[in-house]
Amino acid sequence: MRELHGVPVGYPHTRSGAKAAAANYTTVSGSSQFLTDKDARHRAVAVMAAKGSADAAVKKADHAAEDAVGSLRGDTSKVSVKKTVARTGVLSAHVLGFDAHGAMVRLWTTTVRGSTAGHATPKTGFQSVTVTLTWESDDWKLKDSSASTGLVAPIDVRQASNVPGDFSDYVPAAAEDPVLSGAEDRSGFPAPYGHNERGARAAAVSATMLYGDPRFFTDEDWRHRMLSATAASSVLHSVTSDTDSTARLVMENRGVGADGTTADGGELITRTAALATRSISYSDQAASMELWTASVGGVAGKDETQRPQVAFLRMTVDLVWEDGTWKTTAVTPSEPLVPSPPAMQEAAPADSFADVGGASNAPATA
Repeated sequence: MRELHGVPVGYPHTRSGAKAAAANYTTVSGSSQFLTDKDARHRAVAVMAAKGSADAAVKKADHAAEDAVGSLRGDTSKVSVKKTVARTGVLSAHVLGFDAHGAMVRLWTTTVRGSTAGHATPKTGFQSVTVTLTWESDDWKLKDSSASTGLVAPIDVRQASNVPGDFSDYVPAAAEDPVLSGAEDRSGFPAPYGHNERGARAAAVSATMLYGDPRFFTDEDWRHRMLSATAASSVLHSVTSDTDSTARLVMENRGVGADGTTADGGELITRTAALATRSISYSDQAASMELWTASVGGVAGKDETQRPQVAFLRMTVDLVWEDGTWKTTAVTPSEPLVPSPPAMQEAAPADSFADVGGASNAPATA
């Protein structure tokens, strides 16, 4: 992947490539720079937009930015760009249509917007974003997009909202948005990463997403292949043993069988989205990355007590350079970083979350 005016470009001509393009374009369009800097916004739109759609895309982007500015102010009198929090995480990606010429992808996203200034904690929100892409000039280009309120998952009852200043590590200058490539090797897992800090960030993002995939809990063969592809050889045996125990515990606690469903037909829903990344340390041989994540877990079914909830965590991913790529030595949850819940929005019924479950709705990885 490379970037042009802050926009990731150069996607594979595949379903995963289309998912990655849809996710990245949505993330860029929700970033602080895009929403607060008109010139930067117009340059980004020029990169993303397909031929003939740039003028309409600019107007739509300007209108969306005007609507979003208020949410970036918090309870202060004006927007302080350096203190804004504007992050988007992709929890689900469903391909509505795909062929050699175009694709349509529906994303389920969570956003966090606000300011580290003042006394108002940044708020989370959920959106359903439909992105229409066209294959043009050997890349996926944005033809159109539309957004509406998405499924609302309640924040985990064990998590309390942080104060505004706690979000200072995730203002624009302190952290980066995740970049998804959609590139895969023959195993179906992410292709080798670049031997640089950006490659280490990408490997960390993929690891957290894969650990949150429902197949991690329900499919032992998939889990073992995923760990073989992503974990360092020095920890593979212990990590495999530990995660096998974790998966069994989750399945037992949720009452989920080997097919990923409960006795009354409910479906296990788990997803992890990266909201932002920042480097803790980096060398040619080892790296440590901190990710701010949103993880959804629960059962889509008739039992409202198992309704999927969202938890906001900081995750530390330690990596080493091994066999021509970055491999993880540890993926460790750390302190929560919890926004305020959506204003005036009720949580969606438990059974409605079935629409975002399943392997086919997994987002592209980095």
